Amino acid sequence: MFKPVPYDLYVTESDRFWVHYGLVILGFALAVITAIVQWCKPAPYGKHEPNGASLGPVIPQRIGHMMSDAIPGIGLLLLVFFLYGTERSWTNYTFLALFIVHYINRGIIHPLTMRYSNPNVLLAITLGGFIPNCLYHFLQADFLGSAKYTPHYYYDPRFIIGISMFVIGIVINKWADLKMRSLRKKKDKDENGLTGYSIPFGGLFEVISCPNYFGELVEWLGWSIATWSLAGLVWCLFAAATFVPRSWHNHQWYKAQFENYPPKRRALLPFIY
Repeated sequence: MFKPVPYDLYVTESDRFWVHYGLVILGFALAVITAIVQWCKPAPYGKHEPNGASLGPVIPQRIGHMMSDAIPGIGLLLLVFFLYGTERSWTNYTFLALFIVHYINRGIIHPLTMRYSNPNVLLAITLGGFIPNCLYHFLQADFLGSAKYTPHYYYDPRFIIGISMFVIGIVINKWADLKMRSLRKKKDKDENGLTGYSIPFGGLFEVISCPNYFGELVEWLGWSIATWSLAGLVWCLFAAATFVPRSWHNHQWYKAQFENYPPKRRALLPFIY
């Protein structure tokens, strides 16, 4: 009843075929490397930013966040889709719109409204997000601009389940961001001497330390299912390579800093991890 999404997307462009899937392989390798590096030592920003000497040049946090997320997630995506792609079905446009909505929030609204504990961020951190995002977002746009979905793909279980997960993930992620923003103090220190940090409670915070990462992981898992693409899958794996170890480090940080931190709370997956 449901026809599979065709994978003969580049049969007339052999060079493009090999470029696309060569970059997919590179994306898988980068996800593995990222997971190993993040497990060994969390990226030095936010809770894990070292005290004392700077590790390099810094830029304003809001600008850095926009550079790493908005430029590749909106600018690059649109350029590749419209200048490089050939397919213009409603399905292609639906996926394009969903990705853009995520990055309008993540790359513009979030940095403009979030209360950061530190107004600056290392330039290396910004570049460490910008460069991989360019790779993965090129892959998303390249696939979305060329995928030939069946005319009634909106009936397909992959589309229904994937889009539902994507929307649920966005809601969870945004709720968690707003919750953390409401707790963030600009100047005052709490009883532990920590500027801008306190134990969050309510909703998913009752069972996991990082609902924001959980929500975004649900998003990209839904994305990979809905698009039914290796490009979507490798992007989901890269997100997991960041969220899984970082949520663990954040969880351990909370436990070390707050003696009354809820002992039954998990890091990322409710009741599991």
